[in-house]
This record gives sequence, C-alpha cells and structure tokens, in this order.
Amino acid sequence: MLAVTTTVLTVYKPCVSETITLLNSDDALELFKGSLPGAASSFVQFGKNAMKQRASAVAAIRAAQDKFGKPARQHLDFIMLALRGQKVGFDKVIGMIDAMKETLKTEQTDDDDKKAYCAKAFDEVEDSKKGLEQGVSDAEAAAASAEEAIASLSAELKALNKGIAALDSSVADATEQRKNEHAEFSELIAQNSAAVELLGMAKNRLNKFYQPKLYVPASKRELSEEDRIAVNMGGTAPPTPAPGGIGGTGITALVQLSEHKRVVDAPPPPPESFSAYTKSKEHGGVIAMLDLLVKDLEKEITEAEVSEKNSQAEYEQMSADAAAMRAADASAIIEKGAAKASAEENLQAHEDTHASLTNELMANAEYTSSLHSDCDWLMQYYDQRKAARAGEIDALNNAKAVLSGADFSLMQTGAVLRGTPRS
Repeated sequence: MLAVTTTVLTVYKPCVSETITLLNSDDALELFKGSLPGAASSFVQFGKNAMKQRASAVAAIRAAQDKFGKPARQHLDFIMLALRGQKVGFDKVIGMIDAMKETLKTEQTDDDDKKAYCAKAFDEVEDSKKGLEQGVSDAEAAAASAEEAIASLSAELKALNKGIAALDSSVADATEQRKNEHAEFSELIAQNSAAVELLGMAKNRLNKFYQPKLYVPASKRELSEEDRIAVNMGGTAPPTPAPGGIGGTGITALVQLSEHKRVVDAPPPPPESFSAYTKSKEHGGVIAMLDLLVKDLEKEITEAEVSEKNSQAEYEQMSADAAAMRAADASAIIEKGAAKASAEENLQAHEDTHASLTNELMANAEYTSSLHSDCDWLMQYYDQRKAARAGEIDALNNAKAVLSGADFSLMQTGAVLRGTPRS
C-alpha cells in the first residue's frame, strides 16, 4: 500500500515524492533503525501496530487491576511500566509475564499449603480442646467423688471410734457392776456360812443339854511340834488363847459397812420363864427350828451360788462379745483408715491432673489465638486471593497473547515491507 501511495504521490505531487525520497534515504533509514525495530521502510505501519499491541496488552492488564483491586495492581504495575517503555522489546515483556505467572502460581501454592495447614491445625487444636475439656470435666467429677468418699469414710470412722468408746464404757460399767455383785455374793456367802456354822454350834450345845449322845465335843487342841517337845520334856503347853468371834465361838463374818449393809437386829432378851425350861419334848421344837433356819440359809446360799454362776457366765459372754465387736470395729477402723488415705491420695492426684489439664487448656487457647492471628486473614480472603491471582494470570496470558500476536504481525509486516521495492 505504501508503494502504491508513493507512486500516486510521485505522479501527481512532486513535492510529496521528494519527501518520501527523503524519508527513504539511507541516512533516514539508518536513523529509523536506531529508534524503531523492523524494517525502516515500515516505520509508519510498525509504529502504529506496536502502539496498538501495547495498548491492547495494557488494557487487558488494567482490566484485571480494576476487577481484582489492589493485590492484582501490585503484581501488574511492573508489567504496565514495562509496556509503557517504548524501548523495551516484547520478548523482554513476555519474559516478565512468564516470570510473573510463575510467581503467582508459587504464591497460590503457598496459600493452598497454608490453608491446608491452617485447616488441619484448627481441627487438631479443636479436637485437643475437646479432649482437654473432657479430661478437666472427668478430673472434676473424680475429685468430687473422692471428696464424697473421704467425707463418708470420715463419718464412718468417727462413728466407729465413738462406738468403741461407748462399748468400752459399757464394758467398764458391767465390770464394775460384776465386781459389786461378786462382793455382795461373797459377803452373803460369808454371812450365811457363818450363820449356818453358828446355828450348828448352837444345836450342838442344845444336844449337850437335851441329847448328850448327839453332842460333839470340841476337838482337842493340836500342839505344834515345839509345844509337843516341851510337854514331853515335862514342861507345860502354852495356854489356849480365848476364842474370839461371835459369842466367843471363833466364828467371824466379814460384814461390809455400806449403804446396802444388811442391818441385823440384836435378838430380843430371853423370856422371863427361860430359867424354868427343863428337859422335855419341847427341845425338839427348838432344834427343828434351828434346822429350818439352817435349811433356809443353805437354800439361800445355793440360790446365790447359782445366780453368781449365771451372772459370771453372762458377764464372760458379754465380755467375749464386746471383745469380738471391738476387734471387728478396730479392724474396720484400720481398713477404712487405709481407704480414706487412698481416697485422699486419689483426690490429690485428681486435683493435680485437673491443674495440669487446665494449664494445657490455657495453652491450647493461646495456641488457638495464635492460629487465628496467623490464619484468619488467609482463610477469610483465600477465595478472593485465588480469584485475583487467576484473573492476573488470565490478564497476563491475554497480554502475552496480544504481544505474541503483535510480534508475529511485525515479522510478517517486515517480510512484506522488505520485499517491496523502493521507488
């Protein structure tokens, strides 16, 4: 077209022909080679095409900047500047575009990896939190159970100790009562035995008067070996000591003076006609009366002995039962004391576990906070960042396509123009 135009201008306008000749001179072409790539003869067409391709590439990149905002603008500004530079070749710009695309892909890969890491970390920290919270709850429940066990065991130990104290007091009271009963029994036996012996002596004396054949004389005094030697050598026996006891009979009874002492009234004086008593059949009535008294006393002794035996057996059984109960309670105290000590150890262990898990839960909260600080922004804007990068890459691809097409067109135009003869 330029050749045709030149011919027309040469025919009809010599001044224009001279101008074209001037522009196509060797000096002009040499100048144009330094300022514009391609054939010097294609100066006008090349400038128009290059500017158009640059404008199209800039428009494609600016569309991405306007659509995706600041992130895309930051990445594409350098490409824009390069495209506006008239001396920068398309190959260099395409290389910058390819490098920028790789950078964007790397950034997207980093975002993908970090998003996956953040999602996994949030899942793990949430699972850990749930486990720690469950552990804290279990430790609290276990500690509460241990406290209840300690309180229950403490109450049981207190009741057992109180029961043992009451049992010991009851045994002491029963023992004191048994001592008093035995003392009363001993006193009764002593008194009744003395009374029976005294009545027997009285009966024997009556027999001396009324029935001499039934009278039993007092046994002779037994001399000691020394006294017998002295008598055999012609000496005399020592005088017989005067009998003591009741009425000089030598019979004594241990009478306990107390609030419960039996008061034995002195017998009344004999009747005035006592001196008139003579041997008669009436003596049988007196002896019979003495025998009846002895029988009553012996019966009372027998009853007292049976009662004493039963009381002693009951006391011994009570003592054995109390001892067994005390041993069982003492054993229970040992067992419950050990159980209480174990419960206290468990309580301390549960409290330590609770404290440890609480600290771990606090650390988990701090770590979760740090994860939010590190991941929330990315997780919130991940889709926008990904879309923006995709838009940037599309814009770069479009710009590269435009520039690649422009480069191809220039090569074709150069080939055509180089084949066009100068006029």
